[in-house]
Amino acid sequence: MRIPRPLTALAAASTAAILLSAPISPAQAADEPGSATVVPVQVTGDPAHRFNLIIMGDGYTKGEQSSFAADAELQLNVLWSIEPYKSYRNYFNVYRVDIVSGESGVGCDPDLAAGKKNTPLSMGFYANCNPTSLQRLITVNNTAANRYANMVAGSNTGNRQIVALANSGTYGGAGGAYATASGHNSMSALIAPHEIGHSLGGLQDEYPYYSRGVDGGPYTGTEPGSAHHTLLTEQQMKDQQRKWWRWLGEPGEAGGTIGRYEGGLYYSSGVWRPSQHSIMKTLGYYYDQVSREIMTQKISAKVGLIQDGTPTTSPVGADRVLWVEPLHPNDHALTTTWQVDGAKLPGQGTEVDLRTLDLSPGRHTVTATVVDPTSFVRDPAIRATGLTATRTWTVDTTVTTVPGATSPGFLSSTPTNRGVGRNEIVYVDSAHPDDAVPAVAWALDGKPLTETDDDLDLGALTLTPGAHTVTATAGGQTLTWTVDDKPTTGYELSEPIVRSGETYVYNGPFTMKLTGHDDEPGYVVRESRVDGDGWFNYFGWPTSADLPWTFSESGTTIDSLTYGTLARGAHTIEYRSIDASGNYGDAKSFRVTTLPAPPACTTTITGSKKGALSIRSGVTCLNDAEVSGVVTVGSGASLVVNGGTIKGGITAAGAGEVHLIKARIEGAAAISGTTGKLVIAGADIRGAMTMSGNATTEALVLTGTRVQGSLSCAANTPQPSDAGVPNDVTGAAQCTGLTGSKTANRAKAYEAVVPDHR
Repeated sequence: MRIPRPLTALAAASTAAILLSAPISPAQAADEPGSATVVPVQVTGDPAHRFNLIIMGDGYTKGEQSSFAADAELQLNVLWSIEPYKSYRNYFNVYRVDIVSGESGVGCDPDLAAGKKNTPLSMGFYANCNPTSLQRLITVNNTAANRYANMVAGSNTGNRQIVALANSGTYGGAGGAYATASGHNSMSALIAPHEIGHSLGGLQDEYPYYSRGVDGGPYTGTEPGSAHHTLLTEQQMKDQQRKWWRWLGEPGEAGGTIGRYEGGLYYSSGVWRPSQHSIMKTLGYYYDQVSREIMTQKISAKVGLIQDGTPTTSPVGADRVLWVEPLHPNDHALTTTWQVDGAKLPGQGTEVDLRTLDLSPGRHTVTATVVDPTSFVRDPAIRATGLTATRTWTVDTTVTTVPGATSPGFLSSTPTNRGVGRNEIVYVDSAHPDDAVPAVAWALDGKPLTETDDDLDLGALTLTPGAHTVTATAGGQTLTWTVDDKPTTGYELSEPIVRSGETYVYNGPFTMKLTGHDDEPGYVVRESRVDGDGWFNYFGWPTSADLPWTFSESGTTIDSLTYGTLARGAHTIEYRSIDASGNYGDAKSFRVTTLPAPPACTTTITGSKKGALSIRSGVTCLNDAEVSGVVTVGSGASLVVNGGTIKGGITAAGAGEVHLIKARIEGAAAISGTTGKLVIAGADIRGAMTMSGNATTEALVLTGTRVQGSLSCAANTPQPSDAGVPNDVTGAAQCTGLTGSKTANRAKAYEAVVPDHR
């Protein structure tokens, strides 16, 4: 949610000035309301050469600072699982500002009646209790936020991003000058990346409303200035080479295909966006490629790709080594090329030894060009500006170099206080003498490696499963990293009506809970996707992070948004985890088939029913009932059996609907002429079964059922289905596709208990 206009500063907050100098040791939060302590969470280099992410809390009392630390950790681990933050994690220094509040919570939470609260950052819902604003709009006193951010020495308004977390479990946030989010709502950690998209990337909201539940209406303006909204058709974008024409037709990072989808900028029609759903429209999905390219550009613009190098202020001698120190993305290396007088030098890295070039007497121009080759950027203008940097020296062969003193060892590195990913590029920045090219000795699990550069690409090594140790040694100093193993993911489903192995069948809503596990500390992000669509962050259920996700055919509407819609039919659900080190766990999957739900009961029978039962009208439900005679279903009537036993068999002719769920039929079953739906799942039919002439509205389903007799089918329309779970027929069978091995599938067909963890 973007703040629609700048907010004026509210009540001033007192601060206790605490200057920061590297290295820093984490300190306990001060005691007095308004006091604060800066806690370095991740420091990859000099704040002046990094993008400084500063997370501060409001409405957390002295006794709630541990809750704020936990909220901040979850926020960060989710952020690092989303591109481009994941790949550019090393561009960031992260600092937590623990601010003590005299009151717990923030203003107007959850409604205006709660009133304002006196907190250091004056955060509050409804734009700090403005009755004309939106409830979910959380604002912050920008002046106070800046004052606390200034406690991080070396950071300034040009090289930092402030994220202010409100001590609240109510959904909300904003993306004006700074990003705000509630601290521990189930979707809280996804609010901040969305709002940073506004604050840092200048991205616009892609949803088709401003107030939820109120249609935004048609857009009537001219071509939007937004890079990810347009009035142009796909062909016009291609012909004019405008907007996201370079990405059209690509499989979307947020699912679907990059194309043209109507709605955005708070309008429901007349304007188009690149993807069906991205994080700027629906929390839980990733940025699509269009937004990701913009965010990559904006992050890179906050840092210099060359963080240091040989001074360029005066001519240098031809008897020395020139060097540059590029930044280090997590998953790829920046490329460095060198030129002398415009001619490219082959095979150089981040240093060039001028003594090996045999330069002719006089002056020469040497240039180092550093380029980020990331596939996240396709616009050459973006790559040429924000993702390219150069250093140029004048080399004078008459200048004699007196080597300066350099301290041996490392100047900076991949942080050693966390696990590193198995595909990460671990780096060190070593000292740079004038008369030598430093070499780094790398080792994996104590065994020396042949690499001597400052970067070690772990993805290029053959790592066996499990954790590993990597060391780098230079100048008598050794750094050590733990290579984190891949995380694993477990799933729990509510009880199906029938299952076979990894295939589950339901005839109503069902729930899914994902659990992530890793051998290193830190929050494990879990994700799922349905039928190959975009990966979706598993944040529990929107009302509680502790509740499992609910799938249903119509979905569940909460605060005018619909969650968990799953169309009827067969679906593949994949699941995986991302650990705190950035490792993707292996994606696994299970199959779910959803069947039509039984109709509503007009008559319900439980317990024992002696004698025969004739159903002539309405919907009769037998719930764990025991009927001692034959059950007959007449024309237009419907029968729903949930468990229980029918001892005399079933005859249904011209029924509206028939649903036999986990029922035992001690006799023959003859079902013909059904006009509505026919579902037999997990049943035990102890006699012959005949299904003929059923012209149902959907394919009749016989799934996970044992037939202890013959099975015959004839003239059923549409073709019957077993919903992916085989049946077990002991007698002759004449129903193609509805039978399975009489032995191998028998146990699977009757599994009804879902394991707690797999």
